[in-house]
Amino acid sequence: MYRLFKILSILILIIVSFQNIQAQVTDNSDNAIKPNEFYFPPVEVVIDSVIKRSAMVNFRNTNIEVKEAALASERIHWARNLGVSATTNYGNVNNFSTSEDGVTNSSALTITEQLNYSTGLYLRFPLFDAINRKNQIKLAKAEVAGAKNMVEFENEQIRKMVISLYQEVLLKQKLLQIRSKGIIDGRVNMQMVEKEFRNGVVPISEYVRISSITTNLEAAYETALSEFITSKKMLEDMSGFVFVLKNSN
Repeated sequence: MYRLFKILSILILIIVSFQNIQAQVTDNSDNAIKPNEFYFPPVEVVIDSVIKRSAMVNFRNTNIEVKEAALASERIHWARNLGVSATTNYGNVNNFSTSEDGVTNSSALTITEQLNYSTGLYLRFPLFDAINRKNQIKLAKAEVAGAKNMVEFENEQIRKMVISLYQEVLLKQKLLQIRSKGIIDGRVNMQMVEKEFRNGVVPISEYVRISSITTNLEAAYETALSEFITSKKMLEDMSGFVFVLKNSN
């Protein structure tokens, strides 16, 4: 009696599970990703867009401008030792004079306003600047070259990353299409097995086996769908593109 009750319970559970699977066939068969559903622009276009949007690349480019400005300043650094000087003086000038002719003595005091000015050109020649100037310019040039190399390095890293992610998205889309086809075939097969099971053609063990396979296909499809959406979204965020669906008709 207990064994019969157990078998009936299993049958009821299987029938309920099948009804859920059959409902999913109706609800989800149209949602399966069809071949070539998403359009992706050429990889070079995606790479260029990611590089233009990269905050790190923009930072490196700004750093190049800073280094080039420092180099230009270093090239005219000598000019700080060259200059023009000017001085002016304005005021009253007191002149006191005396004269003596042997008979009389006389003295005179005169006050005059006077403006004095002078201009000049000077050139200082610090010994340290003369000795170290070549090294300073060489250092500034090296810093510019280093900043440019960093930009190239960032571009190469972005290029490798985008190519890898781009190919990953294409691969996951293909895998999703394969899973989609597999789950549709599995659902159709489950419907046939259900019909044969109700007619007594298929034993319960076979029904359970097919049901388990269909469930695994469902899980594999959902996993593939999640992985594809995640990779696609990452590539969209990096490139600024929104990958649209292709017209399947």
